Amino acid sequence: MSTLLFSLIIGYNTNEVKKHLIVDKVNDGIDCNSLFDGDLICEQYKSGYRFSIDAVLLAHFVTVKKDDRILDLGTGSGIILLILLYRYDKIIRNCAGIEVQDRLFSLAKNNILNNSYLEQCTILHGDMRKIQDLCRAGSFDSIVCNPPFYPEHTGRMSTNREEKTARHQVTGEIDDFLAAAAYAVKNRGNIFFIYPADLLGEFILAASRYKFEVKKLRFVYSYPGSQKGAQLVLVHCSKNGGKGVYISEPLYVYTEKNGLYTREVDEYYQKKGSLIT
Repeated sequence: MSTLLFSLIIGYNTNEVKKHLIVDKVNDGIDCNSLFDGDLICEQYKSGYRFSIDAVLLAHFVTVKKDDRILDLGTGSGIILLILLYRYDKIIRNCAGIEVQDRLFSLAKNNILNNSYLEQCTILHGDMRKIQDLCRAGSFDSIVCNPPFYPEHTGRMSTNREEKTARHQVTGEIDDFLAAAAYAVKNRGNIFFIYPADLLGEFILAASRYKFEVKKLRFVYSYPGSQKGAQLVLVHCSKNGGKGVYISEPLYVYTEKNGLYTREVDEYYQKKGSLIT
């Protein structure tokens, strides 16, 4: 999801973003964003797709086990993989990201290189709808995905191709992402998605067509008491998994309307070994 779309759904506090995301100019077209007190850097184009806090939320929702192999469908700048590699370091055996857009593919490759994760991570250039050309069936333990939410030609569509592709289903519908996940993940493997809460029924129905059983849900709210209700939902499914769903406690992004990040979200940005006490 892009920064623009997240701001429309959840809200956007510029001061909080600036506090946690340091931006330095690389050249006229690229910014260098640093997270975790500069431990992690992520270059982004000034125009076009830019990641938002939803990528951070999803990365912290993912469960990682020792020697896991992880695939990110539609990796964009590679930010989710970067956060996972930063958090879990050598626990992850290897990971890969698939990106169809030329500029973002090059950007993701550079971000992996700049953070010295080349030995653990590969960025693949291609269309996840042709995933059989990109990887072997069942070759990953977990899939992560922050897909475009809305059908093409609905809502307010950006004139920027990258922004439009990030928000609308230009390069694939949710079934396409789930089909790719079903191909790439091993039996009993896991998938982790973030999706609009009001479209959860659509997601669960589509997931069931590919033998994914929902195992965990966590609803994301802008702030406690928001009259809008849950705006997003984090979803964990297992391929051919057993019945039973765990509903986690609500995740609030802000303490109040136009307020600061909650303690939990603030901790998501803390440098390793320096969590708030």
